[in-house]
Amino acid sequence: MLEKSFGLLFFLKTAKNSTQDERYVFMRITIEGKSKEISTRQLWSRVRWNPKTGRAVGTKEDARKLNAYLDSLSMKVLQAKQVLLDSNKEISAENVKNLLLGQGDDSKMILQVFKVHNQKMESLVGQEYAPGTLERFKTAYDHTQSFIKWKFGKEDLEIKKLDYEFISDFEYWFKSVRKCSHNTSMKYLTNLKKIVLSCVKRGWLVRDPFMDYKMVKKEVIRVALTEDELMRISKRTFPAERLNQIRDIFIFSVYTGLAYVDVKNLRRDQIIIGMDGGKWLVTHRQKTDTPTRLPLLPKAMAIIKKYENHPYCENKGLVLPVLSNQKTNAYLKEISDLCEIQKELTFHIARHTFATTITLSNGVPIETVSKMLGHKSLQQTQHYAKILDNKISLEMKSLRGILEKKEKAKKPKT
Repeated sequence: MLEKSFGLLFFLKTAKNSTQDERYVFMRITIEGKSKEISTRQLWSRVRWNPKTGRAVGTKEDARKLNAYLDSLSMKVLQAKQVLLDSNKEISAENVKNLLLGQGDDSKMILQVFKVHNQKMESLVGQEYAPGTLERFKTAYDHTQSFIKWKFGKEDLEIKKLDYEFISDFEYWFKSVRKCSHNTSMKYLTNLKKIVLSCVKRGWLVRDPFMDYKMVKKEVIRVALTEDELMRISKRTFPAERLNQIRDIFIFSVYTGLAYVDVKNLRRDQIIIGMDGGKWLVTHRQKTDTPTRLPLLPKAMAIIKKYENHPYCENKGLVLPVLSNQKTNAYLKEISDLCEIQKELTFHIARHTFATTITLSNGVPIETVSKMLGHKSLQQTQHYAKILDNKISLEMKSLRGILEKKEKAKKPKT
């Protein structure tokens, strides 16, 4: 594509019958001899204006502010021109103006684009996306819809309204109105960011509003059971059978590292004979759709055997009779009270316990643990390694011994 002649000028436009000194600042975009004018909605004095440079004269604060604003508009014009070029659209003054003002065929609505994205994602669940991923984006859509109603009083909003202030206010809304934690707020903003970037790539948005927005998650300390706490739960016989059943399923997760939904959906045909002749578990994590393969430890196998004749499991072809997540966590709270465990016991703690107390603390390499947990990157697993005080203690004890031996070797023999 040949480079087209391009011009950009800021000027003061005189209103008819105006006797006042101040005039509106206009921007004129000229491409291939054809021009379009856009009002900047800024008033300025004729006396303090340089028509040759198209800028305010002087070093006062108001002049510096206006000139900075005009510079930013110039940058947006160049970005709009580049967007047209990248999307193989005609580079004309009309198209640049429409892109800047969010007018014409390229004018889109935020929720409209978000909805289309989610519909496409839904059709690819099981191929490219896990069900949990779709659920998160649907929830993010609902939150975005509620925020737009809360802030703007509208059912939807033009994409051109997506700016730094929108994102900043959205974060505030999550934390103040929805009472979300910092990390949960960042998670939903990340979902929105994917939609925003698709708009930028398609040329519907001139600039990425997330460009200068920091979205750093705070580090979360993951709670796990100690060996003593795990023993208290394992050895206890509860008066209610429902508590014994929930305890067994929790312990199964402790010795396999499976998340609640993966234990709930675990089928009998996913227990196979492995390469070593022992029983292996072969499944996919629903959350990330990553494969999990691991040999079953004796305690996990004992729980499988205990429920192999359970009517629910036999009818459904499932390994364990798992109740709803809500009931499971409610019963786990009862179990923690009866076992005098001070930690807030939830099903996910079983997975943390597998990562720390069962594997890493017993010398299993972090790379192997990462594979068994079905993590996509080692960085996800490294969070667990940070909370192993007993492992740090053992390693420092070993280091202390090495240093003491070196010190003794340095001392002269008498």
